Amino acid sequence: MSTMSISLPNNLKQFVDQQVAGRGYGTSSEYVRELIRRDKDRQHLRKLLLEGASSETTKPVDAAFFDSLRARASRQSST
Repeated sequence: MSTMSISLPNNLKQFVDQQVAGRGYGTSSEYVRELIRRDKDRQHLRKLLLEGASSETTKPVDAAFFDSLRARASRQSST
């Protein structure tokens, strides 16, 4: 594992220390790693949403669509 040092103003360091103490993180490094993972996941989700929004439209997603989806899932789970 690599090491990285960061500098924070006192008010941000105090905030990090409060989060570590109050949310069950063992160290400030664990807290920062969690923030980075969440940001990475958020960026991935944003990319997927943008890809979906820019893709061609398909059939309407209405009650009939979900009914057929449920029926298909039910058939697959019973086999």
